[in-house]
Amino acid sequence: MIGGVMRIFVTGGAGYIGSVCVEELLKYGHEVLVFDNMEEGHAEAVLAPATLTVGDLNNFAQVNAAVGEFRPDAVIHFAGKALVGESMTNPYIYYQTNVMGGTNLLEAAVRAGCKKFVFSSSCATYGPPEKIPMDERIPQKPINPYGHSKLIFEQVLKWYEKVHGVVFTALRYFNAAGASVANGEDRKVETHLIPIVLDVALGRREFIGIFGENYATPDGTCIRDYVHVIDLAEAHIKALDRTVSGFFNLGSGDGYSVRQVIDVARKVTGHAIPAKIMPPRPGDPPRLVASANRARMDLGWKPRFNKLPTIIETAWAWRQAHPKGYRSQ
Repeated sequence: MIGGVMRIFVTGGAGYIGSVCVEELLKYGHEVLVFDNMEEGHAEAVLAPATLTVGDLNNFAQVNAAVGEFRPDAVIHFAGKALVGESMTNPYIYYQTNVMGGTNLLEAAVRAGCKKFVFSSSCATYGPPEKIPMDERIPQKPINPYGHSKLIFEQVLKWYEKVHGVVFTALRYFNAAGASVANGEDRKVETHLIPIVLDVALGRREFIGIFGENYATPDGTCIRDYVHVIDLAEAHIKALDRTVSGFFNLGSGDGYSVRQVIDVARKVTGHAIPAKIMPPRPGDPPRLVASANRARMDLGWKPRFNKLPTIIETAWAWRQAHPKGYRSQ
């Protein structure tokens, strides 16, 4: 790393992607403080010697005290609300947490003298794409409060760069998937395809629903871009070296259909994984695939686990070792 060993303040570091990023940060020798409200986090996911502080970004006094005491060299911000459907029924908590909570964190960082900020953004800031693969030049037209809240905070970051000299990196990624040996997906409400498919293989669900089979794709089902969680973590760590602000898409550049995911999961798990065709969901684009050329060139990001069988194999290994999630420990 350009700056050597750093003190890193990681919000949401007890959650899925954040905990894997903390794992990787520790491998580089960084000192890590995790700040998490534990709504979706797991204390068991925070590996030593990282430390965990329980707190809420919506409480400025709490986050300001935590950042001020730790005095980080950089902040990596994963924490936030991330359910599209929920954002359509309760937009208030998305603007409160993703915008105001994020701004509380950013202000606390500036007051503590920390000017390096890495933000876990989303491809949801784009909305339905005007072209595939999606690069950073396409217009950002989010179609739900979740995506809009992420976009607003990106704009807040630009103002903090202008006013306070914050150097930020916003990483817009697509579908995080897979697991490390220690950490994997364990959410209260699961909406992601791969863990739901593996739930069927584990006998926790009767079947996997396929929402529509008449899309303009080779097999009629939606195509999505899956990125291994360790590769996502590596991109956040590489962003710590940046001396100028920027926005980057993170994806594999390859898309896999719902049927392809299910077929690969059948081979990996050895289970039949029954599937049932369901009505299509309103607003589901047929194909979402990222162009990560800018991240490869400017960040030097090279995904190591970009093949679907590898992604599912790692997720399956973690689920078998933790059949009840972190409660298995």
